[in-house]
Amino acid sequence: MILYIVLGVVALLLIYGIISYNSFVSLNNKVKEAFSTLDVYLKKRWDLIPNLVEVVKGYAKHEKETLEDIVKLRSSSYDSMSDSDKIKADEKLTNGINKIMAIAESYPELKASENYKELSSQLVKIEDDIANSRKYYNGVVRMFNNKVEMFPSNIIAKILGYSSKDMFEVDSNERESVKVEL
Repeated sequence: MILYIVLGVVALLLIYGIISYNSFVSLNNKVKEAFSTLDVYLKKRWDLIPNLVEVVKGYAKHEKETLEDIVKLRSSSYDSMSDSDKIKADEKLTNGINKIMAIAESYPELKASENYKELSSQLVKIEDDIANSRKYYNGVVRMFNNKVEMFPSNIIAKILGYSSKDMFEVDSNERESVKVEL
């Protein structure tokens, strides 16, 4: 009788382990897929920046230092970056884009330029896509992290070597209120 109870408990633990393993694999793949989707939009924006900088350079010659900082950041190879490096570069690039847009506000002839208008509208579309992808990525990471951190699945996570993943968060500059002066 005790043998059947022990075998039953072992069988239940084995079934739970298999189900947990499959759940971790599924969630981990969803995290990879979510980042991959986000990565596509980040790469699109990454490739758009040099064109935008060149257009702005033509109008804002004395803003050279700001533009050079953005070009320097952009000069590293995107494809060779790790996922966390891409997230960090995105934060810096977002600040750089905000600076470019601020520069453009000072030059009405730049804002009227067809090249600038086209690049700016592409950038707005990509930024919307990035925002939506961030939401999806963070939602999937939240589910994964819950599974990794909650009992009893956290035991299986440790055994399988899974750990919490980083959320895609905004930096402190983006959290500040936008000041509008009329």
